[in-house]
Amino acid sequence: MRKALVCGAGGFIGSHLARRLVGEGYWVRGADLHEPEFGPSAAQDFVVADLRERDQCARALDGGFDEVYQLAADMGGMGFIHSAVCEIMRNNVLINVNVVDAAAQAGVERYFYSSSVCVYRDMALGEPELAEAEAYPALPYKEYGWEKLYSERVVRAYGERYGFATRVARFQNTYGPEGTWRGGREKAPAAICRKVALADDGGEIEVWGDGQQTRSFMYVDDCVEGIYRIAQSDHSHPLNLGTDRLVSIDELVRLVAGIAGKTLTVRHDPTKPQGVRGRNSDNSRLREVLRWEPVTTLEDGLSKTYTWIESELLKAARVATGTARPQ
Repeated sequence: MRKALVCGAGGFIGSHLARRLVGEGYWVRGADLHEPEFGPSAAQDFVVADLRERDQCARALDGGFDEVYQLAADMGGMGFIHSAVCEIMRNNVLINVNVVDAAAQAGVERYFYSSSVCVYRDMALGEPELAEAEAYPALPYKEYGWEKLYSERVVRAYGERYGFATRVARFQNTYGPEGTWRGGREKAPAAICRKVALADDGGEIEVWGDGQQTRSFMYVDDCVEGIYRIAQSDHSHPLNLGTDRLVSIDELVRLVAGIAGKTLTVRHDPTKPQGVRGRNSDNSRLREVLRWEPVTTLEDGLSKTYTWIESELLKAARVATGTARPQ
């Protein structure tokens, strides 16, 4: 039985990944500041640890592991990324340096690092997708992307010096059930699902920016499948992990409203942060290396996500009115 440590196993993607690895027959330890919010961890063992601290990284690795999956990060939606620049830089650099250093000292065989398409520059609308090599010359839009690009280099340097396999995936926006959906750290799909669910048919919702900014989105099951395939592959260079479909935020609203069966008016707020104008990755190398690509359509993934967020809102309402106990 192979042993895997999932750092960030209390978070959205990490909790799904732990479940997948257990299903593959691994013995899994999760490590994070907290256990998953929406249910118990699937990991056989869970260590509550502050991975910004080197000694706590070593504690999480105690017992010996074949593979480490490093997904722990201080992150959130566009509002958080704009308001917590220094916290993001400090916390994530500390996490990434300390985890890979502890993994090297512990003698792991294989190390996966979750990077982001945020390493790429801002794109004009209609511009061709960016391939992996186009992360250089470096010009990420915000400091979150600069930190991700730096941490990619750290992981590569450690792998070369200590002789373990390193794998890096640059995630597109990932969404799905059991992800943050309120509180300021939620991503666009979850925020829009929540706003649509709360709106009356014929009502209005707010969208940050002019709604024409474009993104690609990847369903969490596809993300986890891609992580596992990349980690087990022989490809040592960063790979874009995502879909080719590009949609505007206004189009995303129309899709979710259609799923909900509602007709809504959008009120744009250009004073709020909207992020890059456009961002899409060229995923041809992913297909070449893995002979695989994400399979969940945006409509299917959003339908599952909307249904789950709607159910969470109903639970919260029952708790607020005293008709149900908090979970």
